Amino acid sequence: MASTVTVACVQNSAGPEIEPSMAEATRLVRAARERGAELICLPEYFSCLKTSDDQFVVGALSEAKHPALPHYRDLARELGVWLLLGSLAIRAGPGKVYNRSYLIDASGQIVNHYDKLHLFDVDLADGESYRESAAVAPGDQAVLVSTPWGSLGMSICYDLRFAHLYRALAQAGAVFLTVPAAFARTTGQAHWHVLLRARAIETGCFVLAPCQCGTHGGGRPTYGHSLIVDPWGRILADGGEEPGIIVATIDTAEVAKARGMVPALQHDHPFTSHPHPRPPPSGGGG
Repeated sequence: MASTVTVACVQNSAGPEIEPSMAEATRLVRAARERGAELICLPEYFSCLKTSDDQFVVGALSEAKHPALPHYRDLARELGVWLLLGSLAIRAGPGKVYNRSYLIDASGQIVNHYDKLHLFDVDLADGESYRESAAVAPGDQAVLVSTPWGSLGMSICYDLRFAHLYRALAQAGAVFLTVPAAFARTTGQAHWHVLLRARAIETGCFVLAPCQCGTHGGGRPTYGHSLIVDPWGRILADGGEEPGIIVATIDTAEVAKARGMVPALQHDHPFTSHPHPRPPPSGGGG
């Protein structure tokens, strides 16, 4: 198993039409490959995104009819790279979709997919609200995938706030954690960097987090700042606020090094989930 790998995150600003959004994302994938990337990660809903009131318009199609799958399978094979399709909207039945991430290997095969577990139903300040559950059906399982450089744990966007998911993936052997996102600017400014660094530190994993940027139709911007974070919590690359790519060459031996210094994954201790006050200590006083 190779210990070093060059990874990249694509940061695009998808619009309401699939074809031009895919064309821009493809251009950025090719640019990342030209810089030596072997594993390239795209954001959540990279092929179509329009914000409308409290929901996302995301170009939902059946898996068999979505043009991104054959296109990026062919592109991965042509370029000889692994591609993480951050997420596509895949029809799940009447009125619902799956927010589904795909990992494609360098031969163009779909290695696995992951359906987003946690849905973004929030009410922020100034009337900004989102109801992802109105259109999206949640997944029901965590996904860990083998790659030539180590195991990769898959997640999407709002999953980032659920630390137990990432701990479980790390304890199952994850070396990389992917967090493709279309993070809202309001929450991104407050929480994006600190949460991603925390997940890396807690698990001793590399975190690869491609995020969309710009404004998508309804006037609600995404945050950008795609990040590559090492197992010690250091930010290796930050995508800023404009479309582009970030690239870093990493050594997976850093995972064992970080976990050797702080072996927290081995230190879980049972505790009661409904603690009761301790009795006062016996003895004198008065």
